[in-house]
Amino acid sequence: MSPHPSPSPLSAPAAAPDATVVVIVYNDAERLPRAVASARRQTHANIEIVISDDHSTDRTPEVARTLAAEDDRIISLRLPENSGGCSAPRNRALDVARAPYVMFLDSDDELTDDAVELLLAAHRERDIDFAMGAVQRIRVDTGSKSTWMPRLVAERRTVPGIEAEPRLFFEHLSTSKMYARAFLDRHGLRFPEGIHYEDQLFSAQAYCLAESFTIVPEPVYRWYIDPYADAEAASISNQRHMLANVRDRIHVQTLIDDFLVESGHEAVREDKDHKFLKHDFRMYAGDLPYRDEEWLAGFAEIVNPYLATLAPGAYERLPRDERVVLQLVREGRLADARLAARGLGHGVAPRAVTADEAGRIYWGEQVPDTESGRHELDLTDQGLEARPFQSARFRHEITEVTVVERGPGVCVDLRIRTYDPGLRLPVGPHIAALAVTPGRRRLTTPFRLDPVRPGVFEGGVRLDLSAATLPVHGFDGVRHPVLQLEQQRQRNTGLLLAPLSFPAMTARVDYRRGGAPHRVTVEPEGRGAGRLQIRWKPLGLTAHVVRPLARRAARTRVCQAARTVARALA
Repeated sequence: MSPHPSPSPLSAPAAAPDATVVVIVYNDAERLPRAVASARRQTHANIEIVISDDHSTDRTPEVARTLAAEDDRIISLRLPENSGGCSAPRNRALDVARAPYVMFLDSDDELTDDAVELLLAAHRERDIDFAMGAVQRIRVDTGSKSTWMPRLVAERRTVPGIEAEPRLFFEHLSTSKMYARAFLDRHGLRFPEGIHYEDQLFSAQAYCLAESFTIVPEPVYRWYIDPYADAEAASISNQRHMLANVRDRIHVQTLIDDFLVESGHEAVREDKDHKFLKHDFRMYAGDLPYRDEEWLAGFAEIVNPYLATLAPGAYERLPRDERVVLQLVREGRLADARLAARGLGHGVAPRAVTADEAGRIYWGEQVPDTESGRHELDLTDQGLEARPFQSARFRHEITEVTVVERGPGVCVDLRIRTYDPGLRLPVGPHIAALAVTPGRRRLTTPFRLDPVRPGVFEGGVRLDLSAATLPVHGFDGVRHPVLQLEQQRQRNTGLLLAPLSFPAMTARVDYRRGGAPHRVTVEPEGRGAGRLQIRWKPLGLTAHVVRPLARRAARTRVCQAARTVARALA
């Protein structure tokens, strides 16, 4: 053994670190160690880590000092007062950062183990202003993983300025990138202080000022999403219920617009406007059904002046259902906007359409009286009356929900109204079916829809949840029943919209003659389209014995299959 062993990754770094990782934190003592650990694990170890604390009032300062004492690569900063945002702690960290390259990490997220190595290699391969990688989104509540803006980072390439790919405005995160410090200093580029959505302004400026930047498709950042976080703990993006949040977002958009003019990048304004409509406004649009009249009025007052300034071409690039919601908001038809926003992106039809003398079809019960209204609310090209039946658009709404406990089981009585604005269903009664699939087997319950008037049908159905055939190891999850219609051997399956609020109803159901008890909850979805939601949770031996054994057996089968494949390939 050598008398001088190689230094470990935790030993003192070289005098000049290759990269600085800035970790910003505020009152997050619990998650800060995880974020810092992800930086300490980097496969490229010659880095410095700057923890920048925005004057936390919990145990964060103590945790930061302890982490710094454990690793000579770590520097701990604490701002003298709380700034209320991400910009000041990042900027203060830049004041002390020593490396020629810098990247940013939030205390509730993580870097992938090779993030620094991947992005630093891109810088060393070419003279670029920044390098960016893929972001992996992880749902805290479910553990599900997805890639943020996957089409933008699908292939490795070097982009010669934002004009070459203006769609990249959609990837506005500052945390997915490693910046050349010389680039930031040359342009005096720092995070704007005193405002929210600072990432969007900073990233827009970086895109416009950069002469070239490289995209690598490998994930470099793990972004943890907690959609059900308490209001005080929720991220700025998850505080859309606050009108101040809307004002902040619009304010940043105006700052970006001003910068595009000042920097001579007006040519990308339509692309930036399209990004705002497709991403920023779209998030608020999905929430509109859950907002009260006072909030809707305040929202329209804030956004409408800005919407009037956007490039017409940005609207033209949107799907028709999003353009309808936008137009209804701009016209002040806020109750209609709330109605149109349900089912966005799911092909849900309006309750009614109206034709003009020329035969053009419009959203709602009247022909719009303005040129812009007629242009934006025109559904003629949607082919409501001519689509193949499988993709025909209907609107299925639950008008009443009643849960009836019957001995060991539970039934859900539903009154359902189906709107058929394209008049695809012949006059007369129709047999529909309610379908839900807990596990692998589908529970299908037929029922009758009777005509109320042309294009509107109603019916009642009793869904016996005790009749569902669950797997032997039970079912732990959520399902949303769908409504099925058939015509000439063609099946149409559509969302089932529930009342936006009704008390969640929970009952015990003893499946398999009592051998597999479950707690079953019927509730409104509470977000998105607002579908009827049914939640199963195993109880007793099913939860604590049968399911763990089933998972262990499944893992064993996977391992055996992997060994078999490996032997076959050897």
